[in-house]
Amino acid sequence: MRLLNAEGNFKDEAENLRDTGDWKQFELFARGNRIANNCAKAPITCKLVEQFTEARTCKRGQVKFSVMHPGTHVWPHCGPTNCRIRAHLGLKVPSGTYLRVAEQTRSWESGQWLIFDDSFEHEVWHNGTGTRLVLIVDFWHPELTETQRKSLSPI
Repeated sequence: MRLLNAEGNFKDEAENLRDTGDWKQFELFARGNRIANNCAKAPITCKLVEQFTEARTCKRGQVKFSVMHPGTHVWPHCGPTNCRIRAHLGLKVPSGTYLRVAEQTRSWESGQWLIFDDSFEHEVWHNGTGTRLVLIVDFWHPELTETQRKSLSPI
């Protein structure tokens, strides 16, 4: 939580997916590369991710903390590829926060994972009163071969 409270660590999400509210992210790995300066601020998390090859080497994904404040809505969108799977680990989860993927809507729970293919349409609402914090981990789709993984360019 120290990372969350420190000024300037989290950056506005860069894809312009937010309809309303305040949504920021703190990247640890991007496009298969470790972000050393950020990992120095979250060494335990980075050490755990480094043990998970499918996430650490995912050139088409990220590992990041995502913080969302009350009144935020992320409009419906699709991720850029189905060669990855996205997992959200609830870290700080107030009531009134929801993720819809296709026709299913779920709420995060602290200490629990929500795992989904983000190439399907999805959106997020924060109608609660406290800060929502999740760890987002992208990893290679398990049906991709090692050759296929190596042939894909980073995004």
